[in-house]
Amino acid sequence: MDLSRFEADHFPEIREGVRRLCAQFPGEYWRRLDAAREYPTAFVDALTRAGYLSVLIPEEYGGSGLGLSAAAAILETVQAEGCNGGSAHAQMYTMGTILRHGSEDQKRAYLPAIARGDLRLQAFGVTEPTSGTDTGALRTTAVRDGDAYVVNGQKIWTSRAEHSDLMLLLARTTPRDQVAKKTDGLSTFIVDMREVRGKSLTIRPIRTMMNHATTEVFFDNMRIPASALVGEEGKGFRYILSGMNAERVLIAAECVGDAKWFTRRSVDYAKAREVFGRPIGANQGVSFPIARAYAMMRAAELMVHEAARLYEAGQPCGAEANMAKMLAADASVEAGNTCIQTHGGFGFAEEYDIERKFRETRLYQVAPISTNLILSYLAEHVLGLPRSY
Repeated sequence: MDLSRFEADHFPEIREGVRRLCAQFPGEYWRRLDAAREYPTAFVDALTRAGYLSVLIPEEYGGSGLGLSAAAAILETVQAEGCNGGSAHAQMYTMGTILRHGSEDQKRAYLPAIARGDLRLQAFGVTEPTSGTDTGALRTTAVRDGDAYVVNGQKIWTSRAEHSDLMLLLARTTPRDQVAKKTDGLSTFIVDMREVRGKSLTIRPIRTMMNHATTEVFFDNMRIPASALVGEEGKGFRYILSGMNAERVLIAAECVGDAKWFTRRSVDYAKAREVFGRPIGANQGVSFPIARAYAMMRAAELMVHEAARLYEAGQPCGAEANMAKMLAADASVEAGNTCIQTHGGFGFAEEYDIERKFRETRLYQVAPISTNLILSYLAEHVLGLPRSY
């Protein structure tokens, strides 16, 4: 079944390579990890060895030097094949901040090792318990002390921190009452967690409804070298925005992949399952929801491609990245609901993988940004409606 006309000419060799890799990690692999809440180390190592996690790193630093569209094709295909790119996708979208704003010394110190797989950059320390999406209200501080910064505070929903060597951290370097805008005075750092883990850095896992390896992180007088600062002090919020837009596009691509997986499963089952002497897919009550889910996926897919195109061209893409994420997350949940309904009771059985994939894709109605916040952004910044928060 052809679910997308784009796949014929949109990185076909990359997609085929990812499909072959994913075939080595069937549903049984993911079910076992899900039951034990274990990190898919073997899968992430395989993606790394194949060069897929370094696709955005320039060739001079050991990567492929491709654009966000290639990364989106990789993650979409991972999801469409029944695997879970959430275990590794952060290494792609955090890359934008380092590539665009990191120093040459930082790039040479980290990028080749990341490309080889010697280092993992999987942790993104932004969200805090008291601020949530209100990034300007974060309380974690980084105070300059000679040739170092001293970091104190807490982050939450810092996924993969237990399985990462490096963290991209956003902290306040100028008190909020001393800046004109609340997003001023924030700085971005590359933290080598190997140096401080278990000492001034404490990581506590959070068990969730899906196997997402997320944590809360505590900084207690954590000293990091001044060379860990990315770009200029106080401009970190602007630096991570590019990473956030990339994050939205890539997660949207994952949701499109999920929707394709669900729809393919729905179609196959609706053709094969017979009740009352005919395939259930002959009933419009079954076929119409599948067709609607497919249409929603295709519309979301188009927006993902547009957002990626704008990002690669260096043009403003905040609205498109946010719309892509919202539309794709809606499409994947709709396709998941339809898949469960099509399968009836079997949709809830672990062995079919549908309930696992549904739990995984449901996350993206909330993370990395709530659908309601996207609607608020569009209302204010695109449509010119009064600010609501």
